[in-house]
Amino acid sequence: MLDALLEQIWILCLGTKVYTGSKTVMSGSAVLIRMVSIPEYYEGKNVLLTGATGFLGKVLLEKLLRSCPKVNSVYVLVRHKAGQTPQERIEEVLSSKLFDRLKDENPDFRQKIIAINSELTQPKLALSEEDNEVILDSTNIVFHCAATVRFNETLRDAVQLNVIATRQLILLAQQMKNLEVFVHVSTAYAYCNRKHIDEIVYPPPVDPKKLIDSLEWMDDGLVNDITPKLIGDRPNTYIYTKALAEYVVQQEGAKLNVAIVRPSIVGASWKEPYPGWIDNFNGPSGLFIAAGKGILRTMRASNSALADLVPVDVVINTSLAAAWYSGVNRPRNIMVYNCTTGSTNPFHWGEVEYHVISTFKRNPLEQAFRRPNVNLTSNHLLYQYWIAVSHKAPAFLYDIYLRMTGRSPRMMKAITRLHRAMMFLEYFTSNSWVWNTDNVTMLMNQLNPEDKKAKSLYLVLLRNIRYGFNTILVILIWRVFIARSQMARNIWYFVVSLCYKFLSYFRASSTMRY
Repeated sequence: MLDALLEQIWILCLGTKVYTGSKTVMSGSAVLIRMVSIPEYYEGKNVLLTGATGFLGKVLLEKLLRSCPKVNSVYVLVRHKAGQTPQERIEEVLSSKLFDRLKDENPDFRQKIIAINSELTQPKLALSEEDNEVILDSTNIVFHCAATVRFNETLRDAVQLNVIATRQLILLAQQMKNLEVFVHVSTAYAYCNRKHIDEIVYPPPVDPKKLIDSLEWMDDGLVNDITPKLIGDRPNTYIYTKALAEYVVQQEGAKLNVAIVRPSIVGASWKEPYPGWIDNFNGPSGLFIAAGKGILRTMRASNSALADLVPVDVVINTSLAAAWYSGVNRPRNIMVYNCTTGSTNPFHWGEVEYHVISTFKRNPLEQAFRRPNVNLTSNHLLYQYWIAVSHKAPAFLYDIYLRMTGRSPRMMKAITRLHRAMMFLEYFTSNSWVWNTDNVTMLMNQLNPEDKKAKSLYLVLLRNIRYGFNTILVILIWRVFIARSQMARNIWYFVVSLCYKFLSYFRASSTMRY
């Protein structure tokens, strides 16, 4: 079921002609109406992208330029960092393997990328007058992917990066002369204090404007003291501020054509541009590698809790399709898409444990610390016992061995970092949620019958070519290597005669039909 869901969204974003948008084509005296495909919608458009140096942003940039090659320009807002200019940072992103396929298919893609120096948390995004004028005059579509994803970010910084920056971008979008759609990338866990989450924007835990005003006069000590009370039943400042940001988008962008995409736990790519591509070890990917290395041996999780993992390319394809749908159809209300997998193909953490360990046992990693084996437990005392026995004690002994052999100890540091990552994920590995995905299903259902039929015929053609090739190969092998006796020749002539009769019957049937 998951494969079917991902396959259809993947087809949507590869340019299959879908949806209710249309183009009018004059042909003599006839007027032909045909569906507008996603690449056609983006043709000639100018796109503004934030977060292009982040995980989601760089995948969106690659996918947009590769699948919609006639897009006019992509403005990427990037700030100076670590002595690098925005242009240098983007060039570093483009040098990664992620863009190798795009380089082969469209070597001139760099001409479409325009890096613009900007600071999202500053008034007017700290844009120069020239850049501001270009953006306001030219932008058609906005993708807001920038955010801090650190779970332990201070409340002040999280509000700055996730709420204030979003508000600044919305204010800029309100002034854009040709804006068609604003897409905000959020998280499916923004309202994780609810067990059932619909595709709507819920009331915020606090008025974002009042919180922003309060943070201006509070010192850091006071902010840190009140943070636990403010976030309440949400696990961290990231989740808390993403909920506030959604409300800001809804309220400040009331006059804009807005879509919100909410991915769950984003992992490596499913198909595009390469299966299994990822550029970091944050979140579950880092835990999987630690398990494969034999470093991670126990984890606090519920075997029955749903592991709502979604590939990064599915998130990006959904985002591109969401922008296209809103741009073509102009829905009256804000469109929210819960980009999750739990309701479509329930997959539990206990199953994740089994598949991860079995995979690494069949394909062991190089320089593994121990044989892969992980135990999941929701019992606090049992978890602490296994942490001491399976993690800390072996790491301590191994560091002693490293010291004795004249090398620097490193295992205890690695274990400490691992435990910190596990602590941030405990909330998500121990609980389950039910997300409504009606809007995502609606996107899939926009495939028209002709495209579905064309896709099926194409697959049948490929299947028949494969069957035909295999048949010819078998015949050649039989003729050259096997047909050495009279009995073999008799069998050969019988098979050929049977095939001839079958083809004659098929031809006669076809003639009678027409």
